[in-house]
Amino acid sequence: MSFFISDAVAQTATGAAPQGGLLSFLPLILIFGVMYFLMIRPQQKKMKEHQAMVNALGKGDEVTTNGGILGKIVSLDDSFVTVEIAPNVTIKLQRVAISTVMPKGTIKAIK
Repeated sequence: MSFFISDAVAQTATGAAPQGGLLSFLPLILIFGVMYFLMIRPQQKKMKEHQAMVNALGKGDEVTTNGGILGKIVSLDDSFVTVEIAPNVTIKLQRVAISTVMPKGTIKAIK
């Protein structure tokens, strides 16, 4: 039965010597750098632009919500906005729920 089991033969290591610690982390550092410039940085820039837009909201601005509702801002609060979506129909939203500020006259152009 010994013909099924081969003898283990120790071999000497002829490969390259182990590399330094920094060189072994180089691919990981490169991947993080690419991820930062392609994903993290553009997302942070987009968040800053949206925050600036939300802070600049004013009464009378025509806006679109995240749900796609078009309306005109009637009143503002620190964290809430009241938007008129039809004559005598208003809804109260959080400021961050406003996705875009539309050009003046957009509502009249659509009707």
